[in-house]
Amino acid sequence: MSAEHSGSRRPRTGAPRLTRHVAPGVHRLEHAHVNCYLIEDQGQVTIVDTGLPASWRILPDVLAAIGSSRSAVQAVVITHAHFDHLGFAHAIHQDWGVPVHGHPDEAYLAVHPYRYAHESPRIRYPFRYPGSIPVLARMAGAGALRVRGLEGLQAMGIDAALDVPGRPRVVFSPGHTFGHCALHLPERGVLFSGDALVTFDPYTTERGPRVVAAAATADTAEALRSLSRLDDTEAATVLPGHGEPWRHGVRAATAAAREAGVR
Repeated sequence: MSAEHSGSRRPRTGAPRLTRHVAPGVHRLEHAHVNCYLIEDQGQVTIVDTGLPASWRILPDVLAAIGSSRSAVQAVVITHAHFDHLGFAHAIHQDWGVPVHGHPDEAYLAVHPYRYAHESPRIRYPFRYPGSIPVLARMAGAGALRVRGLEGLQAMGIDAALDVPGRPRVVFSPGHTFGHCALHLPERGVLFSGDALVTFDPYTTERGPRVVAAAATADTAEALRSLSRLDDTEAATVLPGHGEPWRHGVRAATAAAREAGVR
């Protein structure tokens, strides 16, 4: 695993890469084109999304690199329960006893992370966007095809602060999945957008703010409507589920996503 400070360029190999202090008290682990984040708060840690299974093996090293340890991890919060955000949720819950929080509408998907609704057939995308083939292969190499489901998802409310380190406010933003939620840190000006808005789409390899392709989005019209919920946060920095951080304000990001449309 390589590490960098915020502002360094990232390689495109899919190798795990830690960016410390990508936002105040927030660290980013990118692995096989999937992001998960660690929020520090008074010596405790909340993990936002759990990437792919291979990230579990390096999590102790990630924690050590930010000056923390497994005992500091008090909670996991998932933006949604697609396989590439649920990667090590089962392991951290079972082996470390860490509770995993998510919207109640994600409970079934958390148990069955491959049974997700999507508007367009997935099989056509590698033919239409051949650049996605190595991206999807890297994701598979990091365990995308062997994610274990999770029972016992802790239901979280919406439009309220979660009682976990960092106290992120839950922003209901359905469309990508039926229970998708972004997370907002108002005092830090940070929005974890999950896959409600990304800056890299693994299915098309297109970059810049956008909604994920219909191959992995349940309701694209609802996903576009949910961008207004992200606007309401007025966040300065957007940390997406896939792609680089966006530092030009959430409204600029959502405007670009609306212009890009959905593939």
